[in-house]
Amino acid sequence: MSYFAGKIVKLKALREDTRFQNEARRAVRSGRELLAAIFRLVLIVGISYVILGPMIGIVASSFFSNSDKLSPVVYLIPQNPTLQRYIRAYQLLDYWKVLGSMLVYVVTLTLIQIAVCSLVGYGFARFQFPLKKFLFACVIIVIVIPLHSIMLPLYMTFRQFDPLGLMTLFAGGPINLMTRTAPMYIMTIFGCGLRSGLYIYIFNQFFRGLPKEIEEAAFVDGAGTFYTFLRVMIPNAMPSIITVAIFSLVWQYNDIFYANLFNISNNVIISKKLNTLNLSLAGPPDQILDPGIRALYVYAGIILMILPMILIYVILQKRFIEGVERSGIVG
Repeated sequence: MSYFAGKIVKLKALREDTRFQNEARRAVRSGRELLAAIFRLVLIVGISYVILGPMIGIVASSFFSNSDKLSPVVYLIPQNPTLQRYIRAYQLLDYWKVLGSMLVYVVTLTLIQIAVCSLVGYGFARFQFPLKKFLFACVIIVIVIPLHSIMLPLYMTFRQFDPLGLMTLFAGGPINLMTRTAPMYIMTIFGCGLRSGLYIYIFNQFFRGLPKEIEEAAFVDGAGTFYTFLRVMIPNAMPSIITVAIFSLVWQYNDIFYANLFNISNNVIISKKLNTLNLSLAGPPDQILDPGIRALYVYAGIILMILPMILIYVILQKRFIEGVERSGIVG
């Protein structure tokens, strides 16, 4: 009996020791998970502050009154908030008129880019033709080449626009397309508009990921190439279309490089109109000489300018993320 009693005592001791070790491992694991969670939280908060900090400051400052701006104790929360900055910025920007012209311009370019880039991307993904690899390499080069390196050729091309001598033949000489939106439309139609190379790559990656059996079934039913593309492939490519649409809308809306290069009117490009806001405030009838006070109006104008793009992204956020994941550009 004493033998078995000893065995039982040893088993209980072993069980207690095992239980203690398991609890110790769980405690160590919980501690590590807690430290990792704290590290992730600190990292996320730090990165978010670096990214959002300036924007938070702009939003807060746009509500400052003159006394808040001049007070040394006011930092982010105004003591006497006012909408005066937004009202005056709205008037000086001629907001709805310029925004309407801008949206028509941007949406038109976006629709053209979707049509052209989806067709080119589908051709690269599904068809074999001479110099295919070379031409796709050219698309990649368009993505990585700096815009400033082609600034002078673009300016000279549209400053004296005469493709194949046709303008000389029909109009008597080259025509000047500066101060117009025509150069952007021409470039976009021919697949070399703003970021068109990236959009072609996105569509190419997406169409390559779709099973070929979809097209083969359509061909068996008697559908032609373009009918299959329009009625079968395009409906399946909606995630990529929404991704490209959001990218194109935002980049065209924020573009200032081409707008300045082609000297497009301030009444079309709201970001260029914003550049004149500070000068308008420095002259009559406003005559605001304090640069710090003028900056508050500029901040309000910035918020008015970016507000439409924020609303578009919030509405289409879910589909945008889905399209990015399925198009192969994650990371």
